[in-house]
Amino acid sequence: MSIPFQIVILGGGTAGWMAANLFAHKWADKVASKALQISLIESPDIGIVGVGEGSTPTLKRFFEMLNIPEKDWMGKCNATYKMNIAFAGFSPASGIERYSHPFISQIDTFTQRAFMVNSRTRRMGLATHTAPEGFLLNGVLAKQGKGPQTPDNFPFSIEYGYHFDSHLLGTFLQEHAISLGVMHVQTKVETVTRHPNGDIASLQCKDGRNINGHFFVDCSGFASVLMQKTLGVKFNSYKDNLFNDAAVVVPTPIGEHIPVETISTALSAGWCWKIPLTNRFGNGYVYSSDFIDANQAESELKQHLQLGDNQECRHLSMRVGALEKQWQNNCLAVGLSSGFIEPLEATALHITQIAIEQFIMAFEEGDFSNRLQDEFNLKMHQRLERTRDYIVAHYKLNTRDDSDYWRANRSNLNLSESLKQILDVWYKCGDLDNEIKRQDLTTHFNAVSWNCLLAGYGAFPPLAAKQPGKGDLYQEQNIAQFIHGCALNFQSHKHNLCR
Repeated sequence: MSIPFQIVILGGGTAGWMAANLFAHKWADKVASKALQISLIESPDIGIVGVGEGSTPTLKRFFEMLNIPEKDWMGKCNATYKMNIAFAGFSPASGIERYSHPFISQIDTFTQRAFMVNSRTRRMGLATHTAPEGFLLNGVLAKQGKGPQTPDNFPFSIEYGYHFDSHLLGTFLQEHAISLGVMHVQTKVETVTRHPNGDIASLQCKDGRNINGHFFVDCSGFASVLMQKTLGVKFNSYKDNLFNDAAVVVPTPIGEHIPVETISTALSAGWCWKIPLTNRFGNGYVYSSDFIDANQAESELKQHLQLGDNQECRHLSMRVGALEKQWQNNCLAVGLSSGFIEPLEATALHITQIAIEQFIMAFEEGDFSNRLQDEFNLKMHQRLERTRDYIVAHYKLNTRDDSDYWRANRSNLNLSESLKQILDVWYKCGDLDNEIKRQDLTTHFNAVSWNCLLAGYGAFPPLAAKQPGKGDLYQEQNIAQFIHGCALNFQSHKHNLCR
């Protein structure tokens, strides 16, 4: 009897169990025929970070690929719908107190060009409407507190993400992966052995077991046991342009009305998220320890949330950056072990899922070898760098002047060439859509998302002294009427639950 090809995943959590599910689903025939064995090893003594509670629409696609309907998982994970991310207080000098970054849906094809044209018109000094939520459907729905359910005859697909309890989601994914044939081994790994060529050979465990594998997946979190500690892959810090390295988190009660958006609010040395679940709000202050210490951050968060001093909080450290390579030898890094870009745009699970999907394609096309490893690493490097750029822009473009933290971010000159070119085109009134296409960035953050950020921050020149008449009023009214009509077709979803 031939030995099956063995994939060993070190570490559970959302990343580990997401990888296990996608592998087992994609290669179900190999698992069923015993040609492939997938094992996930996790220590019962090591917890997970457990604060990544928001997603992009890629998570919707994840569950669709696994044929898991929302009614089967949302209730078990205290999940709610997410249509939008709202940013408050990042650019007060612009006069914009809050702006939206809605998830872009198919129906926005009819209005997104008007949004971008208006943004370009405003860049030329002419007064016009540029609020993203005035043009993009999910921004309207979030403002009205409506979820994404549509009538059966609604002809457009709607994109949306979720809010969820990450511990409960990890448990759900664990149970589903086991049902697909994944072996779950609870033990602590003490040492890692290697073959003469440098490949990982086995995991030696505290209970005496020796777990052999042909391919390994490092989901050991910030510890990066396999990729960094064993294979010595270099970690590139983003500290020079993303200052935040810590967080303090605390839950608060939630009322009858459950929003369909994440709210991110700028504070003195970072920002605070507010994520609605069915049973609570999740709150966290992401900050830089160079500008404020842990006690000060906790006090500021409690003051922001109007909590008493006795409220217990949890403190976390973050290491922001990415591995130089995501795939080295016979090992793939997934989740926090591969790197982390702070959660301002909820990209962590998105990048995790994309990495797993890209790996599956590369591994298959390379006949289950390392043949396409370099190509995969290049793609993931570009995705991480360009995601970082979009997050960096949130800090670089701020107009706060109430703390050294925000002033330091605004004066920071550590920008990539890609980001410099985007900002140059914007401020010179060029065609941002063409620049995004020229740089081949449409699979990261597209031109609509960049317009949401730049227009949302009010990154415009002063208005020209002479303004034309209200020539665009008719067009804006028609756009508003069109979006409002679409919103009326949606069922009001008061509690945002999948019942």
